[in-house]
Amino acid sequence: MQGIVACPKPVIAEVSGIATAAGCQLVASCDLAIAADTAKFSTPGVHIGLFCSTPMVALSRNVANKHAMEMLLTGDMIPAARAAEMGLVNRAVAASDLQDTTLELARKIASKSSLTLATGKRAFYAQSEMPLAEAYDYASQVMVDNMLARDAEEGIDAFLAKRSPKWQDA
Repeated sequence: MQGIVACPKPVIAEVSGIATAAGCQLVASCDLAIAADTAKFSTPGVHIGLFCSTPMVALSRNVANKHAMEMLLTGDMIPAARAAEMGLVNRAVAASDLQDTTLELARKIASKSSLTLATGKRAFYAQSEMPLAEAYDYASQVMVDNMLARDAEEGIDAFLAKRSPKWQDA
């Protein structure tokens, strides 16, 4: 799960069935998640006397505390639409549209600078663990460093010239 967060590339979960315990943890660990409207999610350990403590880590970092606690304390199965409302998944779509929707999102993200995506992903997770003032200081330095990257220069030039950027991932 930590490898997903540490991976410089965005990781997208595509959920077509039931994701319980570690499966739910995996979905919560991914950067983005698209679910079929028939998918379901649960942390059911409490039903057998085991609290889903490791799924709790990813879940509590991706949904509001009250939603995470409800899932962890009840073990109830959550339908995809509710998972989307809670923020566990980005959206719930018709099962027939699941793969196309996920691929469309992946293609959109893949069209961006890999360097910029890696910079942003690393900064997103790093700042989330910092106190507010420290997070702003850190994010400001990331912005300065990012502005010095060749891809930022190319992106700005392309915008001004009204053309598509040619990323160099540098």
